[in-house]
Amino acid sequence: MKAVVKAMLAGLLGVGIGAVSMHALRAQAKTPAYLITESTVKNEDGFKRDFLPARAKAIQDAGGKYIVRNGEAVAVAGQVPAQRIVIVQFDDIDKLSAFVDSSAFKDSEDVGERYADIRTYGVEGVSR
Repeated sequence: MKAVVKAMLAGLLGVGIGAVSMHALRAQAKTPAYLITESTVKNEDGFKRDFLPARAKAIQDAGGKYIVRNGEAVAVAGQVPAQRIVIVQFDDIDKLSAFVDSSAFKDSEDVGERYADIRTYGVEGVSR
């Protein structure tokens, strides 16, 4: 009888360890996501004064990390897509989507469109 109970307990322990391991593996499998913004500025003063601080705060509050922030772009094939290019990394596509759905993003986007032609899109990266 004791042997049967020990075997059952060992089996349950194995299932528990397997479940925890699978959860950890799934968490590691999430891939980063990137928000890419291309802007052609029509009013530099308003863009810098009203849009940039609002967008930077929204990104910081959402846990985004700047990868590219208006660095010099060089045409390799074709033309450079816009005057200003910004790339922000989020932990995963869900966090990027939550940011884009936030009122802070939408409010800053409304402000930015007064001063620039803005194209923004997200893309999922490769697993780490």
